[in-house]
Amino acid sequence: MKAIVLLTDGFEEVEAVTPIDYLQRAGVEVCTAALNHDRRATGSHNVTVTADKNVAELEGDWDAVLVPGGPGAGDLVKSDAVCALLRKTVVEEKLVAAICASPAVVLAPLGLLKGKRFTCFPGMEGMVKDAFWQEQDVVVDGDIITSRAAGTAAAWALAVIAYLKGTSTANQVAENILFTQRTVLV
Repeated sequence: MKAIVLLTDGFEEVEAVTPIDYLQRAGVEVCTAALNHDRRATGSHNVTVTADKNVAELEGDWDAVLVPGGPGAGDLVKSDAVCALLRKTVVEEKLVAAICASPAVVLAPLGLLKGKRFTCFPGMEGMVKDAFWQEQDVVVDGDIITSRAAGTAAAWALAVIAYLKGTSTANQVAENILFTQRTVLV
């Protein structure tokens, strides 16, 4: 299994690093991809990360694309390469997972939430048309997994693991990190 985590300046650090860490614990190969050509992205709290690749350099096959939120999330949808990657992932019926602002400012403008149940950062749900907002920490609807904010990043990452590797693997990672809100994995 291979997952891509998208990064851009202003990304929310917890929403990016948590799934990177948890997915690797579950045996998923993770590739970070930044919008910036130098592969560097500085998060909303001034943590700078050097990604594995620039988004334009992505090649090969993957099973999931994860889209962290944060104030820079809107820049992702301005990238033709990101839009093409996300559309291709949906067409191929692979997983797209977005958290915080990203469901509203990245997935919705691309039409990827149309007819889907979703959640996002509270107050942003009004930006999404033709979809069904749920007041839950994590919402799984087919090949789309959405979540609310940094505080739900662990549950979101575990839901991604459950999708990619099965509930038992997700529960094992949850047990190893002493995650106690395991009901999201049922």
